Amino acid sequence: MARLLVAEDDEAVRAFLEKAFELDGHEVRTAEDGAMALEVLAEESGAFDLLLTDIQMPVMDGIALALSTVRDYPGLPILLMTGYANQRERAHGLESLVEDVIMKPFSLADIRNAVGGVLEKHAA
Repeated sequence: MARLLVAEDDEAVRAFLEKAFELDGHEVRTAEDGAMALEVLAEESGAFDLLLTDIQMPVMDGIALALSTVRDYPGLPILLMTGYANQRERAHGLESLVEDVIMKPFSLADIRNAVGGVLEKHAA
């Protein structure tokens, strides 16, 4: 299965996503903010199949993380998540860099479908 990096500052959401994707058979690493996610990416030399990141996080937000990731690991697909409409607007213009922006709250089926679709697209 796939290797996923989940960057999410909300501990409950992060744990939910980690457990759900592990149950689907994926290997999951997590980070509580963008700066920690960059450290994980560097440790692993970007060896992930997908970066799933919240937009609004302390230290480094998901948009800054996405921009750094695209620069350093240009082949790594990125999905953004947000619970704020204005944050989705901030992501406007990043369409060429990210796969999609998923609005919170989402159902387990919604996030599985979004992640599965990106993984399938990039497996071909």
